[in-house]
Amino acid sequence: MKPRFAVADALTALRLPLAVIFPFVRSPAWQLVIVAAAAGSDVADGFVARRLGTSRAGAVLDPVVDKLFMAVAFVTIARRGLLAWYELIGVLLRDILAVLGFLATWLLHRPVALPARAGGKAVTVAQLLTLVAAIADWTYTRHLAWATAAIAVYAIWDYGHTAHKTARADRSVAQRTQ
Repeated sequence: MKPRFAVADALTALRLPLAVIFPFVRSPAWQLVIVAAAAGSDVADGFVARRLGTSRAGAVLDPVVDKLFMAVAFVTIARRGLLAWYELIGVLLRDILAVLGFLATWLLHRPVALPARAGGKAVTVAQLLTLVAAIADWTYTRHLAWATAAIAVYAIWDYGHTAHKTARADRSVAQRTQ
């Protein structure tokens, strides 16, 4: 049985205060420092979790904190006019649908645990690059936002396809054991 908390959870939790302070920081240089610290804690918590083990709390805490930080950072950037509302939705599309999917499976009492997939990791990297580009006021930020949205669409399809296969396999096993 997994422990309730693990060392990696402390690294994950570091992103919470970063999400809280991000909207109040006006300096692009300090915003980039916060984004780098958030990205670093995300990489570090994954490394530590693989080395020292995971926890029940970490399985929930990590994706929630990731989505919270990205949402806060991108909404802050969009409020400053660096991204349009539809670009914001595109960049956060995977996260929005992940939250809705989690709520649906929770309400229906049909949880489906899916491990991280390459498409999801690619979206996270693209989101970070888009965030850095927006903060740095890069000329091609909007192009990068659209690319991130395209990767998000692929990741959503991939996760949906995998969830469907997993659910179908689970039903098949359940029918054989009856």
